[in-house]
Amino acid sequence: MADIAANTSAELPLFPLRTVLFPGGRMGLRIFERRYLDLVRDTLRAEASFGIVWMPEGGGEVLSPGERPSSLALIGTEAHIADWDQLPDGLLGVVVEGRRRFKINHARQSAGGLYTADIDWLQEQADQPLPQRSEELSDLLRQLGEHPHVQRLGMAVDVDEAGALANRLAQLLPLPEEQSYQILSIDDPLRRLDALHEVLDGLASET
Repeated sequence: MADIAANTSAELPLFPLRTVLFPGGRMGLRIFERRYLDLVRDTLRAEASFGIVWMPEGGGEVLSPGERPSSLALIGTEAHIADWDQLPDGLLGVVVEGRRRFKINHARQSAGGLYTADIDWLQEQADQPLPQRSEELSDLLRQLGEHPHVQRLGMAVDVDEAGALANRLAQLLPLPEEQSYQILSIDDPLRRLDALHEVLDGLASET
């Protein structure tokens, strides 16, 4: 099938996390640092988005001028603010939904500590119908969708395509973050689902 989007470039503010955001996935964030409060404010005001990028354990946040930090993963996901509210502890809580994947070409850090990157949107392959072998994973996603936390996030769990199923499950299951990132980095939807199968099989064999 034809690719569904062509590569384009953009400048995007970044929100480094110790976890991975997948396209179509949702996660809740507790915002307390001034740089990220400003980021959320500016994003809401401009009806824009920002990028969430994985920062592996041990990665620092000190960046030399003009340098892309080696502590940040190369591939990230565009984050759209789907909901926000003040949490009981007084902090700002936002729910973000993953959209397009991107690749970082050049990143920099402002005096206030906020990362900004020149990125290329990754060319996405058209998703594929679910293969028959995915029935158990589809059932698992539906079961996860009944959990109150997932319902609060408002994440759609009724999917019928391979990439969407892989993305939703990888978002919700407690996978090792390095393996989550490897799944995110796979372009082909069927291969992404196969990779998730392999990770889950490996985790099951360890128990």
